This record gives sequence, structure tokens and C-alpha cells, in this order.
Amino acid sequence: MADTQATVFLKANKVTYTEHEYEYVERGGTEVSAQSLGVPEGEVVKTLVMQDEAGKPLIVLMHGDRKVSTKNLARQAGVKRIEPCKPDAAQRHSGYQVGGTSPFGTRKKLPVYLERSILELPEIYINGGRRGLLVKIRTADLAKAMPVTPVDVALS
Repeated sequence: MADTQATVFLKANKVTYTEHEYEYVERGGTEVSAQSLGVPEGEVVKTLVMQDEAGKPLIVLMHGDRKVSTKNLARQAGVKRIEPCKPDAAQRHSGYQVGGTSPFGTRKKLPVYLERSILELPEIYINGGRRGLLVKIRTADLAKAMPVTPVDVALS
């Protein structure tokens, strides 16, 4: 299997991971990947590219079965407003195709906000840099691989 920017990054940072392929479904989201791999959707972490009111991009890592409170995120990030990026802007900032966005090896170095409750999981499944590929890593290795800011922004 060909390396992606994300797997190159993980190898360079000596993060142990396993690759898990599934059949990508347009707009299927984490529900499809979780079902395909037979894991709880809450253990599949989605990578969301968002921006503040000044258009500065950032990444939010969230449980697959939860939504982000952009109001709470803006408050905790110390900005006025945060909103999702349009797909073309998200791709420009991250270097990844929407549906294949990974927080690892992004084109630009982006601040990464992590839903705090994810840290309670021993392992997570997160996008490996292309559609249809998740990597399983130890949650403790996430913070070793890159700086993350824990936040409490999950909506049920």
C-alpha cells in the first residue's frame, strides 16, 4: 500500500500504527467506516478543518458520533467565531481531499484542538491521509506526534 503524507509523518515521528481500509462512501462519514471495521463510532475520530473570523484555519478532532459546538470552541480558542471551512479551502489548508483529511502531515502547520474525552480512549481510529483509509494509533501517541490543545466542545 502506498504511503500517504499522514503515514510518512507517523513513521518520521516513530508513531506505531496499523492501517485499516474500508470502502469509502460519499457523505457516509464515520458511521460507514465504523460499521465497516466493526468498531464503535465514538472511537473513530474525525478531522475537521475550520477557520476563525479572520479566516485562520485550524483542525478539530472529534468523536465520530458527536458534533462540535463552534460557539464553545471559539470561546476556548480565544476568538470571536469559528466555522467549518468550505471543501476547497479545507483542501488548500490541509493538502488533503475532503473525506481523506488527516491531522498528520498537513500542508500548512495548523493548530489542532482535541475533544478532551478522546484522551480517555486507549486507542483511536483516525484518517490515514486518503479516502477509505483509517489508521489505528494509541491515543497517548497522538499528543507525542504533534501539539494538541484539549477542549470541551462536544455536542451529543
